[in-house]
Amino acid sequence: MNIIHAIVLGAVEGITEFLPISSTGHLIFVSRLLNIAQTDFVKTFEISIQLGAILAVVLLYWKNLFLNREIIKKVLAAFIPTGIIGFALYKFIKVFLIGNLWVVAGSLFVIGLVLVIVELYIRKKEFKIKELKDISYKQAVEIGIIQSLGMIPGVSRSGATIMGGLLMGIDRKTIVDFSFLLAIPTMLAATGYDLLKNFHSISGSDLGVLGIGFIVSFLVAIPAVIFLIKFVKKYNFIGFGIYRIVVALVFLGILFS
Repeated sequence: MNIIHAIVLGAVEGITEFLPISSTGHLIFVSRLLNIAQTDFVKTFEISIQLGAILAVVLLYWKNLFLNREIIKKVLAAFIPTGIIGFALYKFIKVFLIGNLWVVAGSLFVIGLVLVIVELYIRKKEFKIKELKDISYKQAVEIGIIQSLGMIPGVSRSGATIMGGLLMGIDRKTIVDFSFLLAIPTMLAATGYDLLKNFHSISGSDLGVLGIGFIVSFLVAIPAVIFLIKFVKKYNFIGFGIYRIVVALVFLGILFS
């Protein structure tokens, strides 16, 4: 893996982390297109550069993050089930799921279809929850459980939380904001744990590549987050669902050929 690869993957991560299209799935597919072998370091790289995108959220949401204790407590309540499930399944996910193109393609297709169905189902539904403060602790925990589905490559952490929130009656802007905030402890824990487990296998040159991926991810994620905030005020997520299905079909075609 070289610097060009790090730049490309960092940009892909920054664009896709908060869109409901699976950043991990796109990183795996792009790595395949660039002929980057799915080594332990590459898997760690794909997890770690998500911190760059998360830093963009900290920058844009610092008021909610540091000035509203009630929202912080609800975000932490949502993180607890995700953290427990992630810790329990870490080895299985790292060894058997990350890097598996069949799992990614299948997840992209299925969740894309589900996203379209959910949007059609709720299109005339009235959203009762329109502020972060109105999300209950029970709903926060349920969102955290749903978020754990995003550990499967191709599902999308943000996609899972957004769909779950919409079905709970939380409006698009509010559940997107909550998903952004929930990403902070989730990805900090995931990256920290992975680095702790694998730091001994990362060389000095690998740290340079990792740093470049992190910086590019951060810079690209800022406009991506701003775009999604503006997008959800006017549009639904059907377009993202269709995009997922098309991408899944393209890569299924590649795999079968």
